[in-house]
Amino acid sequence: MSSAEKYDAAFVETFMLEPKDLAALKYQEVESWDSVGHMALMAALEEAFGIELDIDDIIEFSSYEAGKAILAKYDVQVEPVG
Repeated sequence: MSSAEKYDAAFVETFMLEPKDLAALKYQEVESWDSVGHMALMAALEEAFGIELDIDDIIEFSSYEAGKAILAKYDVQVEPVG
């Protein structure tokens, strides 16, 4: 599974969304991405990529797109699928 597939799967499984809905997704735009959902997503990403996110990065993780840049700090490149 590619990094992009792992990244998308974390969002899809945590928030029960369709992959087509991810690109423009932002924190608290869907009911399931509340503070509890946010921490569940962070845990899923940490497990998927074998990393431990810094608290500042967890706080700044405000959208699907922003998350890609944050993960790049941990040498996780989320390339587009396809």
